[in-house]
Amino acid sequence: MALLRVLSNGVLWQPWGSAAFARARRERKPVLLSIATTWCGSCLEMDRTSYADPDVVALINDRFVPVRVDADDRPDISERYSLGGWPTTAFLTPAGEILTGGTFVPLDRMSSILRRVADAYASQSDRMPESAAPLAQVPGPLGDSDLTKQIFDAFDDDDGGFGDEPRFPLASPIRLALELFVDTHNPAFERIVITSLDRMGWGGLYDSVDGGFFRYAATRDWQQPHVEKLLEPNAVLTRLYLDASDTLQIVRFSDRAADTLRYIQTWLADPVDGGWFGSQRADDAYYAADTPEARRLVPAPPIARSLYADSNGAMVSAALAAARVFADDGLRDFAVKSLERVLTACYRPGFGVAHGYDGQPGARGLLPDQFAMADACLDVFDLTGNVVYEMMAEELGHYAMRVMWDDERGGFFDRARDGEETSIGLLNRTLKPFVLNCDAARTLRRLATTSGESQFDRAADRTLEAMAPIAPTQGPLAAHYLLAMRAIRSR
Repeated sequence: MALLRVLSNGVLWQPWGSAAFARARRERKPVLLSIATTWCGSCLEMDRTSYADPDVVALINDRFVPVRVDADDRPDISERYSLGGWPTTAFLTPAGEILTGGTFVPLDRMSSILRRVADAYASQSDRMPESAAPLAQVPGPLGDSDLTKQIFDAFDDDDGGFGDEPRFPLASPIRLALELFVDTHNPAFERIVITSLDRMGWGGLYDSVDGGFFRYAATRDWQQPHVEKLLEPNAVLTRLYLDASDTLQIVRFSDRAADTLRYIQTWLADPVDGGWFGSQRADDAYYAADTPEARRLVPAPPIARSLYADSNGAMVSAALAAARVFADDGLRDFAVKSLERVLTACYRPGFGVAHGYDGQPGARGLLPDQFAMADACLDVFDLTGNVVYEMMAEELGHYAMRVMWDDERGGFFDRARDGEETSIGLLNRTLKPFVLNCDAARTLRRLATTSGESQFDRAADRTLEAMAPIAPTQGPLAAHYLLAMRAIRSR
């Protein structure tokens, strides 16, 4: 939504939709698909340079149908077409199939790449594919103990965290270690939690001036951070630090959670109407200023003022948890107000919640929004006892099962299988996101407990059965599967 409005570099960007691809087919031109975000510094740089050059602009407008997608607005498109990160520069057939592409294209290479692609398409367009290849098969499942070992084998004893460079603050394996420590009192699990939270919270990943976590660090020791800040990971990490502080009785973790919450409420919250905005843009010059006084001399990075249902759902839950810990009635009331604002803006009876709101509702029928908001509704129901929130959570669960459920194999597709958009290119390819399905299973378990409807329990079981063969391929993110299994077995 936002990107199409703010760009003024001369490229005649079209929104994603059947009209753009019909035009490409009619004019026998390839589609130039640019996937970007409002917070990405490299995206901004490509707009400032490669897409602002008059010769490049003329070449794009003459020989391509240019389509621009905001990855935050359309995660379903980004999931299928992103070629290694943002910005993605992809060249498509009029049927929506990928010809070639990559990420950032510098100005000195842009014209030559555009000409090569346009010439190659003109000479070979009659032989371009019309359908996507089938998804690859996955291996069989692992037992819980083997999967647990595989996850924690990826733990970095020296610097905390999981995986190789670049280093992302993965919360799920840390939360799994925290739960296993409660069960076993094994000091190895405690060490995983403490080392990871200390290195993440008191290293380069954390902004010690304004507060809040950056998206990721380029190095294993959490240095060279990419300095965009997103709502969703900050919400998840706030909740993780609170829970770790409570379980391990480590005060500095609740202090770090409070500092992160102050960042969120100062920079991302809408103090008047409620709700939280999605992100703050990367700006190396601003974050290089390492004192409050120095930062006041530099313009602050702008906030992308879209409200996204999935990240707001996560933040409602985090804010309610923080309100309990800090006995903050104002924060509690703000969380409830924020939930109601997003539901008012995004919910449509029978059609679930839209992905976001930026003056008008965004894309509908996306999986993460339904379960994140259902989870938040259940949290508010637990707080208030107001049955309206429980009914809304049930409605969102039923909607997801009605339009995204795989009757044959179990589990949820990432988007509803209706509407003309699903006939365009890779949107016709069904995807079952591993993490989202595991998290959905946990919410389904909560819905079953609250509502008494056994169909939610059956769906939770079948969802995890569908995810079991995929879990061994997910590295540390397989922790989402084990966390869901633990929640379901507790019934």
